[in-house]
Amino acid sequence: MLNDTIVAISTSLGEGGINIIRLSGNKAIEIANKIYKGKDLHLVKSHTIHYGHIIDPDGDVVVDEVLVTVMRSPKTYTTEDVIEINCHGGIFVTNKILEIALTQGARIAEPGEFTKRAFLNKRIDLTQAESVMDLINAKTEESLQVAINSLDGRVSKLIKSLREEVLTIIANIEVNIDYPEYDDAIVMSNEILKPKIKKIIKKINHILEEAKTGKILREGIKTVIVGRPNVGKSSLLNKMMREEKAIVTEVAGTTRDLIEGYVNIGGITLNLIDTAGIRETKDIVESIGVKRSKKVINDAELILLILNNNERLTNDDIQLLELTKNKKRIIIINKKDLPRNIEKEKLSDYIETSIINDADVSLIEKEIKELFELGDIKNKDLTYLSNSRHIAKLKNTRKSLIEALNSIEAEIPVDMIEIDVKEAWISLGEILGEEVGDSLLDELFSKFCLGK
Repeated sequence: MLNDTIVAISTSLGEGGINIIRLSGNKAIEIANKIYKGKDLHLVKSHTIHYGHIIDPDGDVVVDEVLVTVMRSPKTYTTEDVIEINCHGGIFVTNKILEIALTQGARIAEPGEFTKRAFLNKRIDLTQAESVMDLINAKTEESLQVAINSLDGRVSKLIKSLREEVLTIIANIEVNIDYPEYDDAIVMSNEILKPKIKKIIKKINHILEEAKTGKILREGIKTVIVGRPNVGKSSLLNKMMREEKAIVTEVAGTTRDLIEGYVNIGGITLNLIDTAGIRETKDIVESIGVKRSKKVINDAELILLILNNNERLTNDDIQLLELTKNKKRIIIINKKDLPRNIEKEKLSDYIETSIINDADVSLIEKEIKELFELGDIKNKDLTYLSNSRHIAKLKNTRKSLIEALNSIEAEIPVDMIEIDVKEAWISLGEILGEEVGDSLLDELFSKFCLGK
């Protein structure tokens, strides 16, 4: 596979100023030279751009006027020879150049294969490779910065530092097992092991605590707006998104299905879902919407539960309060400008708003940041673990080290304790990609777009 020369369109395919066709592999320059009319690409310097034309070798027909960038191994994204053809941004001409490159010996790249090659050729580790997609998918300045910091290697340094500390413990244990007669060898008794392992666990706990913020910055908060019909759910969605996403009428049951959108509040993405008003109904279509609403409530990370200030609590309201009591939620008493009929004494924490008021919407946004303890994101060092796979592996690391501590407490021989410590070391290696199989790599890179 690595001996093949791959090709793909690296820009979003559509009409525009330019599109880029990228080739990578040991025959990239040779293939490009066959279809390029201009300077001999074999003779040009690396990291230079050249004007010319792409021709179809079948008939020597000019296809497009282009700029060709030549980048020689090893100082390239994949560490292989790389050619980038900048052509005019038409769908037909771009696909035609791709087709011609394929006829001259290139193979179409798999999703994420350029980045996969960068990883396999040891230019980047797995955390950096995964951050490429985070960079592409970033929806806020803060999530972008988290991805850049990871791509920069900051997360890698964090994990490598932990791994070195674990490796030091393993090395000292093995010295004492293999050479017990050495007087100057550190005697790794349980009394010495215990504080060292506890110190690493403390660091891991700190990283995992901060990872909660990192995961929110990367993925956003799955936020569900719930309430009875006509309490202001769709109005809140529209107001927070600054657009008329949902239809708003006085007719109860207007929203029949889930309406989704994204909103950025102070660097945090809310993945907003406006649900059908939850109530008992004989309308078949509306009842399907209500059923779906109850399902997304179960999956939500944040509930915005809206109640009507102008009406007494109904059985439907009480059902919603019960349904969401174990979730992170903000109870919003809406329509505060109308006469109060709601029994506030039956509620715990709540905020009062009028959805039409921008200041009140800002109050909701402030409450969300406080609930998730996000503080002032802009003034924080945004070096976080944010990837679910990384977080799971770090939790496995902590679990192995805790098991090692339990073994120490049980006065189990030190060579047995080493087994758990080695498991911790392996888990950290899996984060960096040093201990992974082909199936995991195939799964991870299959999520990438073509040409990246």
